[in-house]
Amino acid sequence: MRKANLALVLRALRADGPQSRARLARMTGLNKATMSSLVAELEQRRLVRLGAVVGGAIGRPGQLVELRPRTVCGIGLEANVDYAAVAVLDLAGDLVLHRRLPTDVTALGAEEAVDLLAGLAAEARRTVEAMGGWVAGVTAAVPGLVDVDNGVVRLAPNLRWRDAAVVEQLSARLDLPAGRIAVDNDANLSAVAEHVAGVAAGATDLLYLTGEVGVGGGVIADGRLLRGAAGFTGEVGHMPMDPGGAACGCGRTGCWETQVGLAALLRSVAEEGDPVRDPSLDLEKRLATIASRARDGEARTLAALERIGAALGVGASILVNILNPAAVVLGGYFAVLADWLIAPAERELAGRVFALGAEQPLCSLLPSDLGFTAAVRGGAYAAMEHVLTDPTLAPVPAPGNRWELVPAQSTVDSRR
Repeated sequence: MRKANLALVLRALRADGPQSRARLARMTGLNKATMSSLVAELEQRRLVRLGAVVGGAIGRPGQLVELRPRTVCGIGLEANVDYAAVAVLDLAGDLVLHRRLPTDVTALGAEEAVDLLAGLAAEARRTVEAMGGWVAGVTAAVPGLVDVDNGVVRLAPNLRWRDAAVVEQLSARLDLPAGRIAVDNDANLSAVAEHVAGVAAGATDLLYLTGEVGVGGGVIADGRLLRGAAGFTGEVGHMPMDPGGAACGCGRTGCWETQVGLAALLRSVAEEGDPVRDPSLDLEKRLATIASRARDGEARTLAALERIGAALGVGASILVNILNPAAVVLGGYFAVLADWLIAPAERELAGRVFALGAEQPLCSLLPSDLGFTAAVRGGAYAAMEHVLTDPTLAPVPAPGNRWELVPAQSTVDSRR
């Protein structure tokens, strides 16, 4: 019961920001004595701190309780076709560290790629510990079919991974228990980040579309991540849009990502040898070059973006008809080039979504403001779920800033 009540207080602060103890008691339904005891333990575990004193309309002034920054953190990792990345978020949701490393991840193979991710995570962990913090967990994002329960990437065609035991390998390399490490699909984790802190934060029903070499979808339905029977929901990039079309990395032909994936964009806007097609260069810089050419009115670039935007809208219309989301959030390069992609996409949606003109308005197409950090941010949020679910996992620092685990208090709290 106490663990549940500690979690209830943390989640209330996460959702609604700093509150007085009296206000927290009213919000959670706990009595004031219990709330004082819970806040004291959360302070001891360095999960919250006392902030400003605020006056109330009735009674004595109260001191605000707020999430403590830069103490308990989550680490998110990402392996994608041409880069690896790491991000650290603290419990308050602030970005402590972010690094993206351009590299040919596919050429590395699964084992060397996991070595690279482990190195990034170890560096991030040292950063957290140097500032006196503690790592709640690590979650890696990978584009493909992920067996979350067993920590295995079953198939990532664009990376050429099959049955990669990512959690087991990261656990061995990082000297962290496997229970604090996870791996998930990149679009799923991006959807989590958007739901928590993106342009559609708080939306109970949203669809996130990645704009990478692969195209994936993360679905939030009724406020929860939709996984499906085997956990493989969201492989929207492999919808067969043109059976006679281009070959896809999955081995089939005419998949949606052959029309709107990053590789399709780069082929459309430039010939081989053009810097925008050089994978050794930072992707965001290459996309900035494409955006600059579009602003300058370069005909080839504008025509390519018009075609890709239309194809994006056709595929999105199928998903909107099925899922009926309040918003479709465009991530990756879709967000960077949204100024040229959204108009043709919206025209296709307007002509193809059945609900248009009904009482429910057409859903919004929104460019993500998290950029290429969405998946790693989602991983960091997911990693912190360990502590948000059971705050007694957070250790209490001993004198000298050493950390030691203290058992949860055994008293049972009662609600009003």
